[in-house]
Amino acid sequence: MLTIDHLRNKKNFFLLAGPCVIEGEDMALHIAEHITEITHRLDIPYVFKGSYRKANRSRLDSFTGIGDEKALKILRKVSETFGIPTVTDIHETHEAAMAAEYVDILQIPAFLCRQTDLLVAAAQTGKVVNIKKGQFLSPAAMQFAIQKVVDAGNSNVMVTERGTTFGYTDLVVDFRGIPQMQAFGYPVIMDITHSLQQPNQASGITGGLPALIETVAKAAIAVGTDGLFLETHPEPSKAKSDGANMLPLDLLEDLLKRLIRIREAVQ
Repeated sequence: MLTIDHLRNKKNFFLLAGPCVIEGEDMALHIAEHITEITHRLDIPYVFKGSYRKANRSRLDSFTGIGDEKALKILRKVSETFGIPTVTDIHETHEAAMAAEYVDILQIPAFLCRQTDLLVAAAQTGKVVNIKKGQFLSPAAMQFAIQKVVDAGNSNVMVTERGTTFGYTDLVVDFRGIPQMQAFGYPVIMDITHSLQQPNQASGITGGLPALIETVAKAAIAVGTDGLFLETHPEPSKAKSDGANMLPLDLLEDLLKRLIRIREAVQ
């Protein structure tokens, strides 16, 4: 079973990356194959990311998924095909055991990071639990979310910074939060692409600032984050969710190479 020690790499950061939501098998396998090849060459521990369902949508007509079981089976196929772990988010307590049958890491969405029953349910599966920091919380407050998982009998926990609400329609990253949360003794991940969202737009469609992906990623590596999280797609403009802040898949390798050089310099 995957543990957080499997992801730690003294040489490089680890990477959680993939599409926002599973749109279909061919798309998922294509993205996973591309990133697996890159990360293998660069010696970056890699976890394929894909939501089997999107529960937090701005509008009722927004795309939510292709069906829970179908998407979860695709995540399992990605893992078996390429020999890589996978991560997906859960939203309600009953989803924890279901998703744990298919993936290696259960992710707690930022808006739900204070939901005790959800954290406990995820912990009790024995899977690695990745808790995203709420946009409304200080880094220091995340120690309590972590402790809930640990107290439920699971020390395989990680925490992800994804920006803090700044006004009504923007987010800002306080990089002091990375070392502050690392002090709790668990890996800290920087969610690059969600930190560049511009939520609550009048159109009901979340905006984003993808031109700043490299800027935020470089800063996170310089500060010393343990891992990076980002969403990527062959054609972000055609992605069915969060395309406004995604990294085009063909830009990923060069970005990772530059980040590795920064990592080497700060070490």
